[in-house]
Amino acid sequence: MLKYILAAVIMIAMSGCSGKEAKVNAPKHMKSKMGKMQMFQSVPVKKATLLQSGDKKMHCINCGMNLPMFYKTNHASTIDGKPRQYCSIHCLAKDIIDGKKVEDIKVIDTNSLGFMNAKNAWYVLGSNKKGTMSKVSKYAFATKEAAEVFAKENGGHIGRFEDALSLAKKDFQ
Repeated sequence: MLKYILAAVIMIAMSGCSGKEAKVNAPKHMKSKMGKMQMFQSVPVKKATLLQSGDKKMHCINCGMNLPMFYKTNHASTIDGKPRQYCSIHCLAKDIIDGKKVEDIKVIDTNSLGFMNAKNAWYVLGSNKKGTMSKVSKYAFATKEAAEVFAKENGGHIGRFEDALSLAKKDFQ
């Protein structure tokens, strides 16, 4: 519950920025030299692939967080033939725990920013880059080599989709 309240506070604080960088009083480690908010998982709206349509296209289907703002941790699935895009594996795990029949699970490759089959991804778990909706960060890569480079630079250990999903499910225990 606390996580959802925190997500709501973040959304309220960032409302009106439409995915663009916003001038805010952020912690020093989150600011660029120009004083604009910089989060590792964020991308400009024009670089984000948004799979949903309608007025909620820009937001996580479960928690409402801004998808481009948390893009590098985005996951997606298909339920009843419709695409669902999530801010993180945490929100995907919620649909799985709730018994929804999720199919065609995809994740953003941290380097290319394109979607890929999540079961083929290599995840870096627990790096020093902040996670989304979880204390333990989970970033996906298309190759094991890319994950190893990221882990060497940012810490964490390498796992597969099932490892990342298992960690995400622990958030609900």
